[in-house]
Amino acid sequence: DLDIPIWGVGLFYAQGYFIQRLDENGWQQEEFGTTDIGSLPMEKMLGGDGEPLVVEVASGDETIRAHIWRARVGRCHLVLLDTDVDGNTDEHRQITNRLYWGDQTSRILQEVVLGIGGLRALRLLGVRPGVFHLNEGHSAFALLEAARQEMEENDCGVQDALRRIGAKSVFTTHTPVPAGHDRFPAEMLLQHLGWLRDALGLSDSELLALGRVDPDASDERFCMTVLALRIAHRANGVAALHGHVSREMWQGLWPRRRSNEVPIGHVTNGVHTRSWMAPQLAVALERRLGTDWTRRTSRQKLWRHMDRVAAGEIWENHQILKADLIEFVRRRYAEQEARKGVPTDTIRLRGEGLLDPDALTLGFARRFATYKRATLMFRDRDRLVRLLTNPDRPVQLVFAGKSHPRDGGGKELIQQIARLQHEEPFQGRVVFLENYDINVARHLVQGVDVWVNNPVRPEEACGTSGMKATLNGVLNLSIADGWWAEAFDGQNGFLINSSGPHADPAIQDARDHEALLSALETEVIPAFFDRDENGLPLAWLERVRWAFMTLAWRFSADRMVMDYVRDAYLPAALGDSCRM
Repeated sequence: DLDIPIWGVGLFYAQGYFIQRLDENGWQQEEFGTTDIGSLPMEKMLGGDGEPLVVEVASGDETIRAHIWRARVGRCHLVLLDTDVDGNTDEHRQITNRLYWGDQTSRILQEVVLGIGGLRALRLLGVRPGVFHLNEGHSAFALLEAARQEMEENDCGVQDALRRIGAKSVFTTHTPVPAGHDRFPAEMLLQHLGWLRDALGLSDSELLALGRVDPDASDERFCMTVLALRIAHRANGVAALHGHVSREMWQGLWPRRRSNEVPIGHVTNGVHTRSWMAPQLAVALERRLGTDWTRRTSRQKLWRHMDRVAAGEIWENHQILKADLIEFVRRRYAEQEARKGVPTDTIRLRGEGLLDPDALTLGFARRFATYKRATLMFRDRDRLVRLLTNPDRPVQLVFAGKSHPRDGGGKELIQQIARLQHEEPFQGRVVFLENYDINVARHLVQGVDVWVNNPVRPEEACGTSGMKATLNGVLNLSIADGWWAEAFDGQNGFLINSSGPHADPAIQDARDHEALLSALETEVIPAFFDRDENGLPLAWLERVRWAFMTLAWRFSADRMVMDYVRDAYLPAALGDSCRM
């Protein structure tokens, strides 16, 4: 959209993440299907002889080979590596098979192919990056490979090479949760990258020190995030609060600095407006904002014109999207129940009463990690039941999301909701949609009335789903974590006013549950059901309008990318300091 030339590099996961199915007990089952890479809008990159280009990366005494696939969108290119090629061992052919599979050995092989193989793929394609932007530590081996290439081409020492590469590197960390940062045993790293250690002219201890908070701690595992932070001259979190949390989290790398002096800034995430706004809403806005409005999404002035959109028009559009969502939910629910062998008559009976178009509809859809607390609302079932069954002001809940295949705690949360949806009085008022994907996400963020987010603060790095909801006239009800900590102004949504972190998780959950239910009872529900003589919730619609005006531009992908260009890419390319 912005004509910025970017090459993205990743792995082609033939089996992707997984297809989620719930069994008759509500337990998540993972199914894997294989994508035909040749059917995708990508091209296999060929050499001058017409044969596929092959990237080769050493791992110990073995060589891993990968083919290069490229997708083009405007001036942007996406390069994906595929190790399912002839000449690889069975183990190596599986490296790019699934996003999550195997053990730590599988993981380090993925990161060797991504970081080192990815950089070599660009070299084979004739691309010499002016700036490196690493997202998470998974790709940090690219910095070591770039340093090796720098030494080879310019006949310099390793420290000089690392400094040069670091000067044009940007590193973005996306998680404040320690488990999200890969750490490998020293012997594993040396086993797979001993050749790179030798090429860089480093000793074992010197290489390992690059990935340790304490360089002298021989028992400390090699952390990929630490490697990236030690080399890249620019680093950032993905929201203002996340930047603060990251500075505290990684202060040990700068022991002589106070946490507020740690050189980790922030660039708050944004979402692509045209991808997530309902098409009919986008067309409706053309009449008020101009036919070219989608090219000006990051301009605050554009969204001020939302005051031209009548409250009735906002409400009418939302009711259409809500009806679409309910139809979609009923159809998907019938499909997933039929798959479990539920009798047709039972499915029809349940489906007819599933979701009320006039009820306040709350949406919760995201990864089912335990810190996101999907079942927080159910701590006091009697109190929740009173909200759901109020004949004058009914409430209903729609859930969706996948748990990591190895996260038993997340699977238990899914199971609780899956079982609950078949119990009275929750049946018809609570539903869990299986196999959360972009299609399900679009229906939810476009059709619910309120988007709920209640993570353990400050463990949510950003939370972009709420931004997508905002683009569709859906109000957020969230704890002041991630993006909402800087977004909420008192009028553009609702706040779960938590009293702050407590050392005892049970006490924290109890406090946050009370704040959540209190916000629903005293603010959200009254605002939604307080109608004028035309049946319009005018106070509610004013919040919706204000949310568009204050949030749509600030949390757009255009604004985010321009922040990176101005505050990271250009300074890195020019060797200047960073203002993130």
